Parts: sequence; structure tokens; C-alpha cells
Amino acid sequence: MKALAINGGAGRMGQILAGGLGSLGQFSISALIDAREPSELFGAAYASSFDGVDAGSIDVVVDFSSPEGVVASAAWCAAHGKGLVIGTTGLSDEQRQSVEEAATKVGVLIAANYSVGAVLSEKFAAMAAPYFDRVEIIELHHDKKVDAPSGTSIAAAKGIATARAAAGLPEMIDPTIRHTVAGARGADTVGGIKIHSVRLPGLVAHQEILFGGPGEGLTIRHDSFDRLSFVQGVALAADAIDATPRLIDGIESLI
Repeated sequence: MKALAINGGAGRMGQILAGGLGSLGQFSISALIDAREPSELFGAAYASSFDGVDAGSIDVVVDFSSPEGVVASAAWCAAHGKGLVIGTTGLSDEQRQSVEEAATKVGVLIAANYSVGAVLSEKFAAMAAPYFDRVEIIELHHDKKVDAPSGTSIAAAKGIATARAAAGLPEMIDPTIRHTVAGARGADTVGGIKIHSVRLPGLVAHQEILFGGPGEGLTIRHDSFDRLSFVQGVALAADAIDATPRLIDGIESLI
């Protein structure tokens, strides 16, 4: 049974993961790390920082904290030979570099989305990409999400662009030449794919990938109605990762 520490253990996602992963029977939750004391400990020890964590009681760190917290997790795991699973998004290039450096010393898995359904929808979109002329993405999240567009939508756009390029298709060119309101056509990502971000209270995490071709359209939609939807994917990641140096980007290879 692997022992886990959760960085960001007092947050909404941290609390759900502590309860959800601990109930699976394949993990023990040894420590919850957060500047704030968690409302529930689920039998784990509380530490306000990694300075208070007993390295001998941990196999894998799961990070759902902040970009700055990811840097701390990466440094601690690399120094103590522990695997790292990252679900925090919005990392800068420099913060991403710290993750990649840690992966030269220990196993690291980083993913934009741990929902199995969301990952499958991205796979289906890549399959459809060569057969349609155009595609746009609408991602919808709760109003407390601080980054836009979502890491999931960016990953989906990259997968679609790669599939289109492999099929010999050119980058899409937006036919809109007159913008009455700046930004109305969304954000440009890769391959001419537009992403539109919605932030509203009551939402959790939702995404629509809309394809259009002559006389037809295809919409691939995924909905996470509850953060419990991410527990299964995090469990797959925590089970797969260990101290063996490597970087796994996304949980696609685990499904």
C-alpha cells in the first residue's frame, strides 16, 4: 500500500482526494500539507510545509496546491527520492522547468485533467480531427478558477492540431476579418484552433469540442459534475509513479 502526502491538503481538491484516495484501499494518506490547517485530516498528519513532513512515511506526493507549491513539491521529492503527481495548472515556463528537472531524479506525472472521461474525449477528438474542416473549443469552469484557458482545453487543442498535421492538413485560418468587439472570436492556440473560456458560479469543469464540415457537425462534450470525478485518474497516476526518474505528461498512457 502506497503512502501519500497531499500538498494543498486543505483545499477543496485536496480534501476530496484525501477522502477519495484513502477510501480505495490501495493508499494510505500519511500527510496533508497546507499553510491552512485542513478541516478534515482523514487520519493523516498535518504539516504547514514540507519541513514538517516525515520523508520516511511517504512514497508519493500528490500536488493540487499552487504553481509555487509545485516548485516546493518538486524540490522536496527530488531531494528525498519520492514520486510526484501534479494536478496544479497555470505553471510558468520557469516553474515547468523545475518539474522537468525533478523528473531527472524521480518519477513525475503531470496532467491538466485527471478525469478519465475528459481524457477519453480528447482521444476521440484527435480521432475525429482529420475528417473535419474546422474545430473550436468551449471550456466552462467555476468562477473561482484563476487561469484561462484551462489546461485541459490547451491539451485538447494540441492533440487535435497534432492529428491534423499528421493527416497533412494545413493550419486553420479564421475567416473573420472584422471584430466589432475585440476577443469575440476567442483565444488563438495552436493550428488556428480557437478556445472560448466561460467562468460561472455553479459550474465545475465542462468542455465542448465542436467540429464542422460540409453539411454536418460533431460535438464531443464532457462534464465533471463533482470533483470526485478526478479521484480515479489521480489513483491511476499515484499507482503508476515511483522514484524511477521519468516524466509522464498526462494520464493517457495509463488508460
